[in-house]
Amino acid sequence: MFDTVILDVDGTLVDSNYHHALAWSRAFRRHGHDVELWRIHRAIGMGGDRLVAHVAGDPVEQEEGDALRDAWTREFDGLIGDVRSFAGSRPLLEAVKELGLHLALASSGQPEHVQTFLDLFDGRSLADAWTTSDDVEESKPAADLLAVALQKTGGRHGVMVGDATWDAEAAVKGGMPAVGLRTGGFAEAELREAGAVEVFDGPSDLRAALADGLLDRLGR
Repeated sequence: MFDTVILDVDGTLVDSNYHHALAWSRAFRRHGHDVELWRIHRAIGMGGDRLVAHVAGDPVEQEEGDALRDAWTREFDGLIGDVRSFAGSRPLLEAVKELGLHLALASSGQPEHVQTFLDLFDGRSLADAWTTSDDVEESKPAADLLAVALQKTGGRHGVMVGDATWDAEAAVKGGMPAVGLRTGGFAEAELREAGAVEVFDGPSDLRAALADGLLDRLGR
């Protein structure tokens, strides 16, 4: 029986993935690295502590990782004002709470960025807990963030909802079912291959599925 829904934030509740990718592209170019934007996009959703090595290699991480993350922060700070929440995000949170479930918003983003995003859909008024990069040392696809989110709500059995393959992989590692959304730019086949048991276009479609008994089908 599920008692908690854990929702990713970036790319799931707010339309930020392409802003993240552009900021990383600019950061790499500032340091003389021409990393293709499509390759960066495929890595969005994993933590910044992992992304540099994933797209540019271990030597770049070892020599310039922290400097690149600092450059990304400066670039993203200039773009964050353009980020908007998805239209169905707030109603989705309301639907979760109407079912009597715990609600956690699981982000490994910088605290100031997470606070900005929560303001876009007034997330603090509904969420039982939320996370930031301050809460864990190992970011997704490690399952640490999901364990902390579940613990913060006081729940015992969670369902993870996210837009990236990294969310699904983290859920599998954490022993919970993963539900994917296509809002981050990943295809349904990719999300399912990573472990998602159900995939929806966006928050509004997931809200409708919850009303239609999705959690019962997942084993609530």
